[in-house]
Amino acid sequence: MGPPPASSLLTVRDVTLRFGGIVALDGVSFELAAGQIVGLIGPNGAGKTTLFNCLSRLSTPERGEIVFDGRSLLRLTPSRIARLGIGRTFQNLALFPTLTVLENVLVGLHSRTRSDFASNALRLPWVSREERRSRGAALELLAFLDLDALADHPAMGLPFGTLKRVELARALAGRPRLLLLDEPAGGLNHEEVAALGRLLRGIRDRRGVTMLLVEHHMSLVMQVSDTVVVLDFGRKIAEGPPAQVQQDPQVIRAYLGSDN
Repeated sequence: MGPPPASSLLTVRDVTLRFGGIVALDGVSFELAAGQIVGLIGPNGAGKTTLFNCLSRLSTPERGEIVFDGRSLLRLTPSRIARLGIGRTFQNLALFPTLTVLENVLVGLHSRTRSDFASNALRLPWVSREERRSRGAALELLAFLDLDALADHPAMGLPFGTLKRVELARALAGRPRLLLLDEPAGGLNHEEVAALGRLLRGIRDRRGVTMLLVEHHMSLVMQVSDTVVVLDFGRKIAEGPPAQVQQDPQVIRAYLGSDN
């Protein structure tokens, strides 16, 4: 495989990973151009979450390379990944239930600020300036996601669909260039899924965030993705525009579990 095109923000090249005798990922390659939304789909056990964990540096492939904006991710620690400009949401909400919506979003901003315990204890002037900037940025994000009326409400007790937006706000607080979305439509009803689709498009168009989306909710994937990558038993079996992938016989067989 040759060098990625200049516009490629993320390149996954020949990524292979085994767990015991099981091949979780088998030579997977694809690219994300800056500004794209790419859907990553496949049946259960296809390797989608394993690939996400490689991108987040929670797992390390045995072979292959993952390059983000010209830098190898495989030489970095998970904490460095966020600072590089990669954010992630999780299947299961990872919010702090007793913190307010605003405080949860401020947690996401923490990795981008330079204050430390000693500086906070001394209340150095630049710390309070930074805190004001952080609060302003968090409130702007809440307004963008139509959450500003809930800024001071504890996360506990809010509807599930609202909490999904709060988690999205927290992931965006770190100003990621690439956002890894892990089942963002899980647990949402039909209307909430449609609204999420519009929101993701808006985030891409208005905030310039590139996205890689793992999702079982096929209508969302087809609604928002520019390109869809399909995995089955750890191998890439299809890649292309949503309408094309939907018609692919290999994809249909993988989902229906039949050669008919």
